[in-house]
Amino acid sequence: MTESLPALAILGAGSMGGAILQGLVASGVAGPVVVTNRTREKANTLAGLDGVHSVALEDEPNGNRAAVRDARIVLVGVKPAMVPDLLREIAGDLRADAVVVSLAAGVTIATIESVLPAGVAVVRSMPNTPAVVGKAVTGIAAGTHADAEVMALVRAVFETCGAVVEVPEEQIDPLGTISGSGPAYVFLLIEELTRAAVGKGFSHEQARLMVQQTFIGATALLEASGEDPAELRRRVTSPRGTTERAIAVLHDAHLDEVFAAATDAALARSRELARGA
Repeated sequence: MTESLPALAILGAGSMGGAILQGLVASGVAGPVVVTNRTREKANTLAGLDGVHSVALEDEPNGNRAAVRDARIVLVGVKPAMVPDLLREIAGDLRADAVVVSLAAGVTIATIESVLPAGVAVVRSMPNTPAVVGKAVTGIAAGTHADAEVMALVRAVFETCGAVVEVPEEQIDPLGTISGSGPAYVFLLIEELTRAAVGKGFSHEQARLMVQQTFIGATALLEASGEDPAELRRRVTSPRGTTERAIAVLHDAHLDEVFAAATDAALARSRELARGA
């Protein structure tokens, strides 16, 4: 059985921080967790989670500082442009052995370390929203003072929510364009295939069932078989059959170029966010 994790603070439990929180709580191994949000309304939505103390900053203006005083691990989940100011706010209240983990796209380790006291362990991470159901992919990159023990601890946090990939920092933002944004790409494909099914006379309920179960079944087969996806695709694509004709249309649409352009655009935006644009 996995040992309990140390005390955590999540500063800014929005969509990503909230997803990590849900995964941590569902795992059953999270230590006490303090989460902060700006509004009372948002804080109230998290207040009923087991082992979670949810703080509204509109009620407790010093809530971020109080949250980190007892936390070994501090997850920073605010928007990228807000990260430096938040770190300045909490810098004097961090434990000596605190590990600061950034969830923010584009904000470099150098930027984070420049604001915090010397020697604080910093880790950059890039999780994705399937953390809510324990199926995340999270990239982590070590800062200057994040040794093997720190990285093992951070890995244990994110493994409660799914798979973890350790990469050099320069790969964190590119990773975000694949796994970080990737769920949205999959949902878009599901939307469009569902629309195509409705256009062929199926009810919305029938179309949704067919498409969603097809995606669920295909990914389950991919996981269970261990085969390369190209090989599984070939097995479905009979020579001169209907699937072959459909795949030819998709190839003619240059999906390789479309996905390359889409992920390049995401990477460019990540860099803009880091500059506060």
